[in-house]
Amino acid sequence: MALSVIEGRLSRAHAARTYGVSAKIVARWVERFEAEGRAGMADRSSRPRVMPGMTGQAVADRIVALRRQRWTGRHIAVEVGVSPATVSRVLKRAGLWRLKDIEPAEPVKRYEREHPGEMIHIDIKKLGRFERIGHRITGDPQQGKSRGAGWEFVHVAIDDASRIAFSQILPDERQTSAVAFLKAAIAYYASLGVTVTRVMTDNGSCYRSKAFAKACRDLGLRHIRTRPYTPKTNGKAERFIQTALREWAYAVAYPNSDHRAAELPVWLHRYNWHRPHGSLKSKPPISRLGLAEDNLLRLHS
Repeated sequence: MALSVIEGRLSRAHAARTYGVSAKIVARWVERFEAEGRAGMADRSSRPRVMPGMTGQAVADRIVALRRQRWTGRHIAVEVGVSPATVSRVLKRAGLWRLKDIEPAEPVKRYEREHPGEMIHIDIKKLGRFERIGHRITGDPQQGKSRGAGWEFVHVAIDDASRIAFSQILPDERQTSAVAFLKAAIAYYASLGVTVTRVMTDNGSCYRSKAFAKACRDLGLRHIRTRPYTPKTNGKAERFIQTALREWAYAVAYPNSDHRAAELPVWLHRYNWHRPHGSLKSKPPISRLGLAEDNLLRLHS
């Protein structure tokens, strides 16, 4: 088309009618031919060279990292704070639009400390407070809501070797609560004759605080934090939280959150002293301490 116009065989208007395009399109191709020769006739992307509104590289990298952990698009959008459409575009560019395009997950590398106290895992779970039985039980979304009831934060600790767990419900997840829980956990394990030397947490702000670092130094603890976006590194705490939610928090139709909180110590005792643990050959966690029977009776309450 452009060559016919340049060689004078067709006018631009005639070429536009012949090929069914606008005169503006003919002019564009002629200009490209004159500037670049036959190389300018090849198809090229219509994508702009500069895109000021394009998602930042750091955000895109995080979206891709979460996708490789097999997160759904909507879950990623909520976590990162962007729209589902943005997540979709980033994943398409990365070739991860379909789950089957993700590389197979790496084999899980399981590890276990040899002695109780070598490492405890700490984490926090946020739970909503409620003043009446929720809609999951009543089936009425309106009647079961406790508007303005607020939140409570379940701080958990679990020993890597024995799986003995400790937990408290605190009003927030700030550094003051995190430090108070750390001290309470160390005291609890000490009451069982266990000396804790390491503590593993995620990268939450309360665990990155100077107050938490000082508490670890004062208690003689080595603080280890997980790698970003790899919750499996702190998997024992994550797994314990799932168990606690299933067997304690959501197991009974509590009349309110205060009753649920009162049940936590009862369930914890059952978990540590009586509940068979799959990874401990169906024995309870307390069995890993190797205590004599008289010591067990002394500690059992």
